[in-house]
Formats: sequence, C-alpha cells, structure tokens
Amino acid sequence: MLDFTKLDGLVPAIVTDNVTGRVLMLGFMNEEAWAASLATGDVTFWSRSRAKLWTKGETSGHKLRIREIRTDCDQDAVEFRVDPVGPGVCHEGYWSCFFRRLEDGKWRRAEERVFDPSEVYTQ
Repeated sequence: MLDFTKLDGLVPAIVTDNVTGRVLMLGFMNEEAWAASLATGDVTFWSRSRAKLWTKGETSGHKLRIREIRTDCDQDAVEFRVDPVGPGVCHEGYWSCFFRRLEDGKWRRAEERVFDPSEVYTQ
C-alpha cells in the first residue's frame, strides 16, 4: 500500500509517457484520488488549490490512460506510465508541463505549443 501518512495525506504522482518515458506532469493524490484512479483507469489527482478531486481531461478531453503503476522504495510516491489522449498534457498548450529549461539563469521555453488552450479549456 502507498504511505499517505506524509505530506498531510498526499503522495506525489509523477506521470510519464508509456512509450517515450518522458515526464509529462506531477500532481498529488490522496487516498480518494488513488482509489478513483484504480477504479477508472484514468489518473485522478487531489487539487491542492481547489481542495477537490479532479481527473485529468474532465474539461479538455486530454485524459491520462493508465498502463502501469510503480512506486518508490519508501512507497510514498507513485509513478503512472500512461497513454496520453489528446494533443498535449499541459494546460498551457504543451505536450508536457515540463516545457521550460534553465538557460543562463533564466527559464526559457524549450518547445513549441502543440494546441491552443483557449480552444480546449472553455470553462
């Protein structure tokens, strides 16, 4: 079982592309989000800012279909290897939320947008 006793009942949830191994995003899960992810096969997180569950893709359709789940040696973090559904994962329109890289002390965009978020996120 995962150890939800740390971080106020949350565990970090790393999401990677099942084919490429690229890190797509990082979120947090409580036990309810964990159970929902297992039940549906789509990654569900606990939104710390909204204090509620949210399933990736519930407004955009860009879901994260679970293919494999791994945990770290302490069982207090989880990795989801997923098949992403949609043109990208990031709510800013990029394939990955990790689209910036540090260059000369400044964060710079390292890739181009793959979709227009204003056409996807209408709520």
